[in-house]
Amino acid sequence: MVCLMTDVAAMINANLGGWNTAMGLTFVTATADEVVGELVVGPQHLQPYGIVHGGLHSGIIEAACSTGAAIVAFARKQSVVGLENSTSFITAVRAGTLRVTATPVTRGRRTQVWRAVVTNDEGRTCATGQVRVICLDEGSPLAGQPAGT
Repeated sequence: MVCLMTDVAAMINANLGGWNTAMGLTFVTATADEVVGELVVGPQHLQPYGIVHGGLHSGIIEAACSTGAAIVAFARKQSVVGLENSTSFITAVRAGTLRVTATPVTRGRRTQVWRAVVTNDEGRTCATGQVRVICLDEGSPLAGQPAGT
């Protein structure tokens, strides 16, 4: 069992895949109290006006919040799946490094809510968001298979 205070960023980065890899997101820290991730903006992240696509902001917010929630759930032998993602875009970004910082609002047994802030190289807020996840007990059905498989 992972201690909730343990920083598991290195373990997560060693096993990145799927959407996190496609976005280029890596984790700086990852605990049950805070998850911080970063990515360097590239041409694949831009929409036609040359600014970071809102879907990237939403994606890194969901990834950071879900990662924090998963750390909490893992200790309970649960998995988490997103139910809701609300993202607000504050400042346009064209280049540089984005940093997402997620912290818990509530870490309930059935649902968790996490908030996140995305900042640019200057520390200016670019986007904010909130993600609500459901906590699934081991073996619960998820898209036709047991959760966690």
